[in-house]
Amino acid sequence: MDALILLLQIYVFVLFARLILSWFPHPPDWARPIYAFLYTVTEPVLRLVRPLVPPLRIGMGALDLSPLIIFVALQILIQILQAQNR
Repeated sequence: MDALILLLQIYVFVLFARLILSWFPHPPDWARPIYAFLYTVTEPVLRLVRPLVPPLRIGMGALDLSPLIIFVALQILIQILQAQNR
């Protein structure tokens, strides 16, 4: 059970890293493998949630809320697993 909690916490960190790096759409050459890894690991989960939650329109742009949904769901799951582990 502890290993699963640790994996979920690592995934939260990886998802957070992808969100931060997404603010910089043109990475330098040395960072492209990092971007590719983060995208490969997080995109399948985000792709599952995107059809369920439409983007929030803000002026001319849109804010993807799927990472927020995933963060909340993962935190709830981690809390449940930690409570069962006691």
